[in-house]
Amino acid sequence: MQELDALDFKKPIFSQEVLEWIAKENLWNLWVPKKYGGLEMSFSEGLKKLRLLAKTDGSLGWTVTLCSGANFFIGNLKKEVADDIFLDAAKPVCFGGSGGVFGTAERDSEGYIISGTWKYATGAPYLTHFTLNAKIQENGNDILQENGTPMVRSFVLEKSQVEIIRDWETMGLKATATESFKVESKWVHEKYSFVYNQVHQPHPIFKIHFSLFADLTLWVNYVGMAEHFLEEARNVSASEEYTVPLVSNLKRADTLLIDYAKEIEEGIEQGRGFTEKFINRVHHEASKSVQLISQSILMVYPSLGILASTEGHLLNQIFRDYFTATQHHIFRKGTTESRIFKDLE
Repeated sequence: MQELDALDFKKPIFSQEVLEWIAKENLWNLWVPKKYGGLEMSFSEGLKKLRLLAKTDGSLGWTVTLCSGANFFIGNLKKEVADDIFLDAAKPVCFGGSGGVFGTAERDSEGYIISGTWKYATGAPYLTHFTLNAKIQENGNDILQENGTPMVRSFVLEKSQVEIIRDWETMGLKATATESFKVESKWVHEKYSFVYNQVHQPHPIFKIHFSLFADLTLWVNYVGMAEHFLEEARNVSASEEYTVPLVSNLKRADTLLIDYAKEIEEGIEQGRGFTEKFINRVHHEASKSVQLISQSILMVYPSLGILASTEGHLLNQIFRDYFTATQHHIFRKGTTESRIFKDLE
């Protein structure tokens, strides 16, 4: 922790020192199997690590969460592709990209010609590979599934095949550099495509339904940032009468996170599947928890004085980071009942 505390997180983009520390700690590879150079953390262990990082700095926690979450897709890659990308890599592998379906993949011989513009690739300047979702087409026409919806597949592309669009101009999470990116008629072999619910690695972590994985890994970021906000608020003498709801909601979130992570791990160990009812219950509780934490922070904020509104003050940065994070479509109010990746599975 002492080395982490010494790092400077005030810049609008991660310094080389921060990136080297992330690489040294192997944080891009929290979930990656050890045989591929990863940490192979259990779900509970990884969640604790992500919360600590988010508490230290919002951009740090968010970027590691989304990029290690993209590296999680190693479980969906065919062995030859995983070997090709992760074994003997010249530098630490860092995936990232977009969860939206913003482009097309035209079938062409043994591969696809990919075109489109995708938004919100967390850590774009730090990535070695980009992941994206695209509608499969043939002769310019969408290929439809049995239910009449367009067929969608996910792809992993090398950074050299992608053009980054510098358009991340938010009030917070600046160092996440969550830029858009464009692909113009790049041919990609079929083997570099994948589907979220098709797993090629035997490790327990890859048996977690991806919606559950996404919900809990993001949820711990809100908890970590909110806990940091609470500590800093107390440092400027925030009255206990204003902080009580935040303390209560953070304790409740902690309990739920620990219990759900344990239930998920035990379910995998016992060979149980994840029912739609359970997946929706976790998402509902996570969404409700984030909304309650947000309301609690807003109860504290007006009591903190001008310091909390001063650019450059840590409280102000945490506030901006947290509420920028709340705009992620998984937890944004009004969209929290929609299921991420539903159409991709």
